[in-house]
Formats: sequence, structure tokens, C-alpha cells
Amino acid sequence: MNIIRRLLFSGFILCLLTPANAHAVVTGKMIMVRSSEAFPETMALLQEAIRHQGYELSRIQRVDVGLSAKGYKTDKYRVVFFGKGEQIQQLSLKYPQLIPYLPLKIAIFAENENTILISANPKIYNDLFKLPELKPTFEKWLKDVTQILKSVQIQN
Repeated sequence: MNIIRRLLFSGFILCLLTPANAHAVVTGKMIMVRSSEAFPETMALLQEAIRHQGYELSRIQRVDVGLSAKGYKTDKYRVVFFGKGEQIQQLSLKYPQLIPYLPLKIAIFAENENTILISANPKIYNDLFKLPELKPTFEKWLKDVTQILKSVQIQN
């Protein structure tokens, strides 16, 4: 959950600096887009984009319950988990150190009239794990996650 909090905070800072029609912002540790669509519409577009990119939705987790306890006044924070089942199983068996990072995740939250989508940059796993044989996988995930986020944003 700690990485989700960091992503949300980092995303909040970046979204203050990013116009609504900007392209995906890719930093060293995260990828972010801002959608001018309302939260429900953006959530539907995100789920469709994930499927279109060849991934399966694993689950959608509400984050707002914990945030409400901290004084935030919104019910529009979610983390969308997705992946390719067989790939996740194989990677989990061969590289158990990856388990906490699987499946892939995109945080989505409402901010005024916009919706913000944030994901960890999968290329950071290269630095974390130093597994050169997985570099192509991490690069493919980066390409796919970036495409998912861009396609949600382009629908606006």
C-alpha cells in the first residue's frame, strides 16, 4: 500500500503542473495522464483499454475508505489491478521477488472536473531486481501501460 500512497502523492504534484490535454507524463518512477472526463466514464474507458491491450482485469480496489479516515472527502479513488494470468503465474514461480509487484496496477482518482490515472513505471523493476532476462518484459509492460493510459486520454 505504501507504493500506492507514493504514487498518489507524486501524481497529485504532477497533475498540478500538467494541462488536461497533455500527453502521458513518464518520469523515472511513474506514468501519469489527466482525463477531462468524469471519473465513471474514465473508469469505463480504462477497463476497456486494458482489455483491448490484451490484459485481464484482476480486481478493482477502493482506496477511498482509508483516505476518508484521514479526512479526504471523496469516494473516487481506485486501484485497478490487471495482467495476463499465465504470465503472472510463471513469473511468480520463477521470480518470487516480483510477487508484491504483480499484477500491474493503475491508480485512478477524481480531481475537480478531471480524472487522474497513475501507474508505476515498469522499467524501475530493472533497477530493483537486476534481472537482465526480464528487461524485455518490463519494457513491454511500459509500452502497454503507456498505451493504455494514452488511449484513455485520447478518448476525451
